[in-house]
Amino acid sequence: MTTTAGEPTLLDVLTLEEIDRDLYRSALVFTDPFPLYGGQVAAQALLAAGRTVASDRLPHSLHGYFLRSGDAARPTVFRVDRDRDGGSFSARRVVAVQGGEVVLSMSASFQAPTAGPDVQVAAAPAAEDPAECEPFALPRLFTMDGRRPSQPHPAASWPTRFWSRSTVALPDDPLVHACALTYLSDIGTGLSALPEDEAAPGPTLDHAVWFHRTARLDDWVLVDLVPHTVSGGRGWYTGSVTTRDGVLAASLTQETLFRPGRNPFRPGR
Repeated sequence: MTTTAGEPTLLDVLTLEEIDRDLYRSALVFTDPFPLYGGQVAAQALLAAGRTVASDRLPHSLHGYFLRSGDAARPTVFRVDRDRDGGSFSARRVVAVQGGEVVLSMSASFQAPTAGPDVQVAAAPAAEDPAECEPFALPRLFTMDGRRPSQPHPAASWPTRFWSRSTVALPDDPLVHACALTYLSDIGTGLSALPEDEAAPGPTLDHAVWFHRTARLDDWVLVDLVPHTVSGGRGWYTGSVTTRDGVLAASLTQETLFRPGRNPFRPGR
């Protein structure tokens, strides 16, 4: 297993060992005072699922439920179920397991290239070019650079709009870039724009990503998170990931706990 003798990279995160057919294990372990980052296990689960489909079929959506806190200091095992391979689509289910218990349960769908109209209704969110923005350190992400443009919610405790890119070159493999986008998609929260006098965002409950177009994650992408509602101790927000030239690459939605005394890095629910 890869350890933190040196600083790990995003490529280390996206390295899986094939144990057997449809069974994979993460290669990176490291000491972390916080529970295993959800974006990491989700990206690895998507990669495991993608290894079981034809190479021309790329992910178009994923839906994941975070069930338990994981531990970055131990490897995660991913078991893939091949639900269906149709003429254009492949459906997979993945469970991420540590210590015999499921940490993440994910469904992912893949599609072969298909001709058709390409329409983007809304323009990309307004943001200064990353070269003009102040650096913004993205916590918990290996070799991911960040920039902070002007904010739609200046008083938010965490930026809801930011640029990011991998600082290491990624291979010309669209699956790898989709997994890198998934790795990025769970950082931050749109709920940081809401008042936190009585409650605050907590751990992720479920997370979904729709991949509309391919994008390179070793070039700048803009993440924009929009809060919508809080109810029953849960908060829900949506987001978009657009390329530097304004192309909508992916949409996401997430629900997290929103309760007193909670924070995103505290173990347990």
